[in-house]
Amino acid sequence: MKLVSQAVAATCVAATLMLSPLAHAQQEASLPSAKIAADDVVVTSHRANINGERFEYTATTGTQPVFDDNGDATATLFFTYYERQDVKNREERPLLISFNGGPGSASVWMHIAYTGPKSLRVDDEGFPIMPYGVKDNPHSVLDVADIVFVNPVNTGYSRVLPNEKGEMPSREQQQKMFFGVNADVSYLADWVNTFVTRHERWRSPKYLIGESYGTTRVSGLALELQNRQWMYLNGVVLVSPTEIGINREGPVEAANRLPYFAATAWYHDALGEDLQNKDLLEVLEEVEAYTLNTYLPALAKGAMLPADERDAVATEVARFSGLSKQTVLRANLDINPRFFWKELLRDRGQTVGRLDSRYLGIDRDDVGDSPDYNAELTSWLHSFTPAINYYLREELGYETDVKYNMFGPVHPWDRTNNNTGENLRQAMAQNPYLNVLIQSGYYDGATNYFDAKYTGWHLDPSSRMSDRIDFKGYRSGHMMYLRAEDLKLANDDLRDFINATVPAKGEAAKYE
Repeated sequence: MKLVSQAVAATCVAATLMLSPLAHAQQEASLPSAKIAADDVVVTSHRANINGERFEYTATTGTQPVFDDNGDATATLFFTYYERQDVKNREERPLLISFNGGPGSASVWMHIAYTGPKSLRVDDEGFPIMPYGVKDNPHSVLDVADIVFVNPVNTGYSRVLPNEKGEMPSREQQQKMFFGVNADVSYLADWVNTFVTRHERWRSPKYLIGESYGTTRVSGLALELQNRQWMYLNGVVLVSPTEIGINREGPVEAANRLPYFAATAWYHDALGEDLQNKDLLEVLEEVEAYTLNTYLPALAKGAMLPADERDAVATEVARFSGLSKQTVLRANLDINPRFFWKELLRDRGQTVGRLDSRYLGIDRDDVGDSPDYNAELTSWLHSFTPAINYYLREELGYETDVKYNMFGPVHPWDRTNNNTGENLRQAMAQNPYLNVLIQSGYYDGATNYFDAKYTGWHLDPSSRMSDRIDFKGYRSGHMMYLRAEDLKLANDDLRDFINATVPAKGEAAKYE
């Protein structure tokens, strides 16, 4: 029998080798492949206890296509939509549409750590703990607004789709379609229109929230939705905002870092006693005034700055930054942030994080002008990656073999013609209902809080809409919500913003 079996096996192999090319193609086509369904959702039911209220909600998790002008699907976007169930009048219920940044980042960070009904299992300061996963978030804004978390193309499970011939667009074609400031805004506006229509939310008050590069995205979307989709918003929330196309180069960019340097040095007990013994906010009030009134003009003078003024400025910059006066002078009064992250705690053998300077790193050696790695990002990926993969599959029931891209391939990103800040201003001018909330952490060195304040000041140069722009700061970093105290505070601020900007019955959108 053994010999017969071997002979049969040999015959089968020979037959396989003689298969026609067509048979080979059919066989290869039947092989399993990791592809995402273009238009498919899973709905699950849950209960929550949020802000003192108990209620049921559904989570709709899945994909919705991006359609081109011909009605053909060109990509599919992965999303998660949370909807409170005990709502009588859905038209009065706010809808919060959430994006993260990068560009190239999935909508994972705010989803399972900030506004969603679940939050990351981390300690009270935001550091990873095992076993990885999520827990109930009693501070989520789901009590006052339904929330959809959207993953742009190539992030999360979102992917470009082949055409009707099964052909993928070239990399150059994909960039024009998806990977640039304005392409991103254009296709996402179309996608949001489809989502709002499918879920019957046209009458609802609507809000956009974006974090980091997501603030560029939502600033551009505000006008794109108004002028091309005729969809008007009640609010735009900028979490740890980028420059959104508002120019702050040269002396302004350099000077604006000093308050962040002071906050970081204060946190690490690296300031002199006169400052270290004060509360952080007292220190920041003093350093902000110095930055605007003295440091910025001194940097603007450049080589024309008299030697005695140069020496005096170096003394104060050293006092506020925790660096030595000699170091400040050697840097010509302009401290590179990467150097600061390496230099501040060099004598302790530690570096500080870029996106959140509370996080510490250890380099191979203590020389050099920048850290070996970003201490905060490795910590976050440590905890977020297993949590989102577990949560989507095991709690929300969405199963796929497609890889969840924490950071997806979207580069090179076309950053030309970035007028998103001006677009947001114009959207506000055209829409009296539209308000803006800015949220920033004091220890964020990538999109520092004083830059965020500056953005708010220059968003509307006329100052006629300044009463519709608000700033909130937090004692944490880029993702301020990772710190337990700020998770509650930031959600409370967001909740108050939503409640305050839903107009009263009969309140018309008009200027008096």
